[in-house]
Order: sequence, then structure tokens, then C-alpha cells
Amino acid sequence: MIANAGRSPGDDAVVVAEDDAFRRVTRRLIPLLFVSYIVAYLDRVNIGFAKLQMAESLALSDAVYGFGAGVFFLGYFLFEVPSNLMLERVGARVWIARIMITWGIVSAAFAWVDVIPWGPLPAVFGMPRSQFSFYALRFVLGMAEAGFFPGIILYLTYWYPAARRGRAVALFMTAVAVANVVGGPLSGAIMQYADGARGWSGWRWLFVLEAVPSVVMGCVLLALLPDGPARAPWLTPAQRDVIGRALAAERTADVSHRPSLTSVLRTMANPRVWGLAFVYLTFALTLYGVNFWMPTIIQELGIARTDYLRVGLVSMIPWGLAGVTMVWAGAHSDKTGERRWHAALSLLCAALGLLGLGLVGHAPIPSVIALTMVACGTLACASSFWSLATNLLGATAAAAGIAWINSIGNLGGHFGPDLIGRIRTTTGSSSIAFFTLAALAASGAVVTLWVSRPTASERSSATSVL
Repeated sequence: MIANAGRSPGDDAVVVAEDDAFRRVTRRLIPLLFVSYIVAYLDRVNIGFAKLQMAESLALSDAVYGFGAGVFFLGYFLFEVPSNLMLERVGARVWIARIMITWGIVSAAFAWVDVIPWGPLPAVFGMPRSQFSFYALRFVLGMAEAGFFPGIILYLTYWYPAARRGRAVALFMTAVAVANVVGGPLSGAIMQYADGARGWSGWRWLFVLEAVPSVVMGCVLLALLPDGPARAPWLTPAQRDVIGRALAAERTADVSHRPSLTSVLRTMANPRVWGLAFVYLTFALTLYGVNFWMPTIIQELGIARTDYLRVGLVSMIPWGLAGVTMVWAGAHSDKTGERRWHAALSLLCAALGLLGLGLVGHAPIPSVIALTMVACGTLACASSFWSLATNLLGATAAAAGIAWINSIGNLGGHFGPDLIGRIRTTTGSSSIAFFTLAALAASGAVVTLWVSRPTASERSSATSVL
């Protein structure tokens, strides 16, 4: 924080000009990115609702479903870094639009998952065609979406300095909560009321109808999203100058304070980056492990097997409260300038929620409370975590560094659902899986504090004590 003493009227005018410029950026960009992430997230996780019908229709066991839900992240992992580097080469507008249109098409293809001709490949892998097709399409969907989230995080560094980025990231990522709040009842309603229309099952309609907005938003971004402040027609020359100076000052600070993180190769080898990747791995294990299984968990609290809308309505409770918590945590982190404890305590909250899920069995109210703690903890962690991570990366390494952390971390999105599915198939219960995920989330909280601790040089140059 800058003290008021010694400030001139000219300094106040600069602050006012900056606030006005960044407010305009937020009004113009965040709604576009917010809606885009909502439709992206719906296509990623609607498999959790589809599973309530699709698993029986295609004879998929819990283990097969868990692996297939998570295999998305293997494709995501392999193509994450190349995709983010391509974004820097061809520009955010074209590349992000390409990602959205591609994944919309692939997501819609799930409606024909059991009839797509794969030739001899299912036999080669020793699988029934439906199982192979399920795995293959989830993998291709991960390839198609690779680069979207880290691309947006990178894109926000083109517009916001670190001190303003936490709230922007939180507003953008609140789309995860909104997607689940809106997507739960929407998915449930589609499956319940479109079931049988034109001879199709509800889960087939789910994939087609929820894929259309992705393609539409891809076209919208192609028309409206600027590649950076210099190409934003809705900024005045003075506002472009204000934003450019704020970002230039931050790049200068990066060079002076973090010289070891200014090359891509050195970033990839830096222990801090690997520590951040582990933290994000535990975050993804927790978020996606519970998210992909939440409709099933809720249904098992005593809701009728065909009452999909009620499952969606109950799922609104954890995600609605998580959205509010996420915005508050991001704003509070920005206001105080503190990142590491916000991220660590959020992960610890998620760990306690997972521990509760493992202990309460199928008791409805305690289970919903535990699910709410997991949702609030993971989403609150996300906003603070990415502010923390981008602060540790030099400008020239941001593209590869963010993508690398996200790639390694998102492997948790594969192992989390797979772990729950395998344990449910083996034991008939999810408790052991929840206890395991709780331990991992708690370890992520500890590593967050370790990896983000100030170095000796940073402590010597610090002007304030947290």
C-alpha cells in the first residue's frame, strides 16, 4: 500500500486515471471471458450429469466412467504448453475463438458416442466400441480445449498489473461456480424433459444442446475480443497510455527482482514452479474428483433415480455459496496484497470438507455442508493461487510457466475422478477416496506456504511485513 503522505494532486490524478481505465477494461473484457468460461466448463463437466443415464445405457462401470471422465486431462496436458505458445504467436482473439469452436464440435459428438465408426481400434485396445469411443472422445475434447484456461490467465496479464489481477481472475473464475449453479438445473432439466424426444435419450440431447453456446461464443470472441490494449477500439489513447505505463512498470520490477525466472527454460527448472504445479495438482484432484461425481453423490442422498432436475437444484447450493466466497476471497486478497495464506487456508477448508464427506456417509444435510466446504475451498484457492503464480513468473516466461503449471496440475483432473471410480468399483463406497483426497489437499496447503515463502533477497528488499 502507498501512504497518502507526500502525495501531490498530480499523483491523485494518475490514480483516478488508472482506476477509470481499468474499470473500462473490466466492463468490456470480463463479461466476454466470463460467459466463455461458463460454456466451456459446461462442456467439460456435463459428463457428470450425463453419467446418471449414460452409464446404464452404455453399460459403463464406475471405474470406466471415472477413467473416462479424467482422461480429458491427459489430452489437455499434452497440448497445453504448445497451445499457449501458439496464442502468443497468432494472437488471443483468433486462438481462443478456435479453441471454443473446436471443443463445441467435439462435445456435440458425444451424442453419437456409441455409433462413431472407429474401425479396428476398439479391438486393438481390447475394449467394447462404446467404452473405447467414450475414452477417445474425452481425450480429443481435452486436446481441443487445451490452452483455453491458461490462455485466459496469460491474456489477463496483458491487461492487468499484479496488484489488480486477483480480482479480475476471481471474477473470471466465478464462472466455474455460475456454470455449476446454472448448469446443474439446466442439465437435469434437459435429461428429464427431453428424454425420449425424437427417439433420443436425455443424455444425448444434453451434449448437443450444451455444445451450441460454445460454437456461438467462439464466433462472438472472433468478432469482439481485442488482442491487447493497443488494439482495443473502446480505449482512448490516454487510457492505453495509462495501462501501458502500469504494465511497463511491472515488467521492470520483474527484471530487477526475479532475474532467475526471466527465461522459459529456467522457469521450467525452477523448484518454485514445480511446487506451484504440485499445489495445483492437489487443487485439481479435489475440484474435479468431487465435481465429476457430485451428481452421483447427491443422487445417493435419497433422490429418485429419474429426478435429475432435483439433483441439479441441490447442486446449486454448494456452487452458489462457492461463487460468493470466491469473489470475496479474491477481493480481500487484492485489498490486503496477501496471496499465500489465502490460497493455503482455502485448500485446508476443502480438505476438511473432504474429510467430512468420508465420515458422514449418505446423511443429506451433513453431506451438502461438506460438499459446500469443498466447493468454497477449491474456488477460493483458485483466485488467490493464480495471482500468486503470475507474481512469481517473469514476463518473458509467463506463457510457458503458466501453461506448465496448469498442465502438470490438471493431471489431477484425471487422477481424482479415476481414483473415486476405482475405489467405488472395488469397495462399493467412496469414503477411502475422500480421505485420500483430503490428505492430498492438506499437503497442497503446506506446500503452498513453503513454495511461496520469501527468499533471502526478497526479504531484504521488502518494504512491509505481511
